[in-house]
Amino acid sequence: MSTPTTSFGREAAAAISRSKNEPSWLVAWREEAGELAATLELPKPEKTPIARWNLDVQGVHRPGKAVSSPAELPQAIASLLDAQSDAPVIVQHNSSVVFARLPEELKAKGVVLSSLEDAARTHEDLLRAHLMKAYEPNEHKLSAMHAALWNGGVFLYVPRGVEIEAPVQAILFADDAEATFVPHILVVADANSRVSVVENVTSSLGETEATLLHNGAVEVFAKAGAHVQYAAVHHMDSSAIDISYRRAVLDNDARIEWIIGDMHEGNVVADTLSVLKGNGSTSDAKVISVGTGSQRMSLTTRAVHFGRSSESDMVTRAVMKDEATAIINGISKIEKGATKANGQQTERVLMLSPKARGDANPILLIDEDDVKAGHAASVGQVNAEQVHYLMSRGITRTEAERLIIYGFLDPVVSEIPLEAAREQLQRILERKLG
Repeated sequence: MSTPTTSFGREAAAAISRSKNEPSWLVAWREEAGELAATLELPKPEKTPIARWNLDVQGVHRPGKAVSSPAELPQAIASLLDAQSDAPVIVQHNSSVVFARLPEELKAKGVVLSSLEDAARTHEDLLRAHLMKAYEPNEHKLSAMHAALWNGGVFLYVPRGVEIEAPVQAILFADDAEATFVPHILVVADANSRVSVVENVTSSLGETEATLLHNGAVEVFAKAGAHVQYAAVHHMDSSAIDISYRRAVLDNDARIEWIIGDMHEGNVVADTLSVLKGNGSTSDAKVISVGTGSQRMSLTTRAVHFGRSSESDMVTRAVMKDEATAIINGISKIEKGATKANGQQTERVLMLSPKARGDANPILLIDEDDVKAGHAASVGQVNAEQVHYLMSRGITRTEAERLIIYGFLDPVVSEIPLEAAREQLQRILERKLG
């Protein structure tokens, strides 16, 4: 039986939690979230009427089949892995984690990579100190539903001073449109640690009249001097809705790099926030998206400065085709006391169709005098002079426009720190822009 948001509440959340034999503290925690879900309203992203979307059914708990080696994974998942590598990887299939691999040398250093559900039993203190502290259950109905229903999930802990050289890959895959697909990724990077994470959200739903709802969240806590690079490629079938909230909280001299490819085929709400709590903390966010068909997309990137001498840079680039619509918001907030802070942002939208629509909205909110802040935004078509220049070198108009578009998006594509994910993103771009 599916779980409609209109009737979901405290008892339903507790029943699901108990059915999975979760710890008592988590049962109570989900109960509270279920109660919130029954009372809170949906978020209201600007100019995006998500109340018209099919957000009412959350699906049923349908765990995937646990496997002991990558060779046993479905081909759609295995194709995203580097078969020759033993790098850290974790895989969620529909409603549960089915495979996790962490090299012994990293285990010996105290690194933890497991499902969030397992971590609730084995690392309760760390979870209770961080889980949904940056993305809180009381923000809106979708956050409360996420808190009540998250399943599988990823927990990554990097101890003080540990550097993980190979990117940690998290694959979140759905092939059942009626499954509850609510993954939560929690990364805790202790002081002076360093890690790169690559997240793939993908689906293979086939012909279906059902709507898959990906109600996902990412929380990154970078302690003093830690450096976290977080890359994500999202590409699901058009019958899926992608709801993704990402949060990072940075202590003194910590750094987060967001590298986001929102390549989904259906409707999207994506909200990426860096909270620069510590002095000298830095955030660098790069986001690209391609809208096709009749997609509706709300893409928001935010940075809030509390720390002195903190710096944020945000770049969003979107290409819109057909009748797709994108609302792109960049918000830099510098709080009182964040002296010497520097917040910069750029939003650019490239229109490839007269029926497509792209709004770029740069917003600066400044409550401190001794700071730097700036923004730039543009919405336009492929540059005619650039096309003419390339054609004068013997390149056809179609190929010239293609090269310009790829160059427009390359600042993000080239930054993906995992070759398999970078190649996947390039394949997606070729399909969407072809």
